[in-house]
Amino acid sequence: MSNPFAGEWRYRSFLNDPAPVDNDPAKLEAILFAEALWTVKDAAASVFDGELSFGPGNVMDLKGIVTPAHDGVAAHAHIVGKGRPGTSTEHLFYDYDGSLTESWPNGVNQVPAITGSVIRVQPHDGEPAGLVASFIAVKTT
Repeated sequence: MSNPFAGEWRYRSFLNDPAPVDNDPAKLEAILFAEALWTVKDAAASVFDGELSFGPGNVMDLKGIVTPAHDGVAAHAHIVGKGRPGTSTEHLFYDYDGSLTESWPNGVNQVPAITGSVIRVQPHDGEPAGLVASFIAVKTT
């Protein structure tokens, strides 16, 4: 694969709430903003082309620019996510900014991951634009 982000990733975003969850599953669930399958095509190394699927018919299209790894800095992507016209997601518009995580030389069973943040660009479902959450996407294939 030429694109470092190509493949399928389990995406999870979390509200940036600094309150402790104290090993309470209900508190942890309360800060989970979204969970989805993030699929990225093996496009040119500088192109991010994929989709974020929350389930059948509930998909956002993702387009962006990849900055390849260089001088010890991990590959980075800036992505625009828009809902598909004519579907339940058509009103969604988010921006994502993320980087591949460090590949530790002594890591045991390390799974590739992307970490970053996401911002709601336009309001929807009564929620205002501007909400920022953190995300992690863990490679599944």
